[in-house]
Amino acid sequence: MPETAELAERFEATLAADQRIEPRDWMPEGYRTTLIRQIAQHAHSEVIGMQPEGNWISRAPSLKRKAILVAKVQDEAGHGLYLYSAAETLGVSRAELTDLLHDGQQKYSSIFNYPTLTWADVGAIGWLVDGAAITNQIPLCRCSYGPYARAMVRVCKEESFHQRQGYEILYTLSHGSSRQKAMAQDALDRWYWPSLMMFGPPDAESTHSARSMAWRIKRLSNDELRQRFVDMIVPQAEALGLTLPDPQLTWNAERGHYDHGPIDWEEFTRVLRGHGPCNAARMEHKRRAHAEGAWVRDAAVAYAAKRSVEAVSVA
Repeated sequence: MPETAELAERFEATLAADQRIEPRDWMPEGYRTTLIRQIAQHAHSEVIGMQPEGNWISRAPSLKRKAILVAKVQDEAGHGLYLYSAAETLGVSRAELTDLLHDGQQKYSSIFNYPTLTWADVGAIGWLVDGAAITNQIPLCRCSYGPYARAMVRVCKEESFHQRQGYEILYTLSHGSSRQKAMAQDALDRWYWPSLMMFGPPDAESTHSARSMAWRIKRLSNDELRQRFVDMIVPQAEALGLTLPDPQLTWNAERGHYDHGPIDWEEFTRVLRGHGPCNAARMEHKRRAHAEGAWVRDAAVAYAAKRSVEAVSVA
């Protein structure tokens, strides 16, 4: 017990000094399990998030658009790999995390349970969804857990490209024909509110936020991040010539921020619990792809074993 108390004191001192906790450092079990939950959900979101946009690769309006979208979807796969690798430093395997997702014991971001109905949706995802992700992830570059923080540095650089790509798609559409502008506005109308939900429930109702902030896993609360995002996209929407679908959106001079209307948290809860438009389809596709890819994983394991035997023989 005295030894544990000393380790706990060292852990708290490291956090107080704004330094990083590394995989071989002692950490409370609650800190470890909180990180596994958050990093796993983040990794799952990157992988599931490939589906809505991947649906448009074969239907992109030009070869250039197709090449850009392919690159973006590949980036998302890479982000998932970075994050699963970060989670593995906490003593949990990628296979375990995948099984937990498939069994419904872990979640991914609810935003990916909405359909991409038109090409403009690809733009809305890039501008709004990736914009919200950047808002949330930039503070994670200063996360107290080293592997997670370092993974986020590269992820944020690539997400910045994704956000700009989405904005450029919407800018092109909103400055095109009347039908194209209407398509862009329709996509914005459908993706705006789910994007605000991405930051999680209000601080007063958040189960994990306070503890994560105390451990410096998170640096800003859900409501603070959501406010940053709203303040960022209002002038961007004006430049696009599109209207954010919130009649109560007004500038509050006293606060120095925009006030937004009420969020439909019942919809958020419904989608989170698996009753969104695409929940079942997303998970069915994920499970099928995992099963169909088993031969690749088996081949990789067999090849690694073969190389290991060859290395021993040479030695």
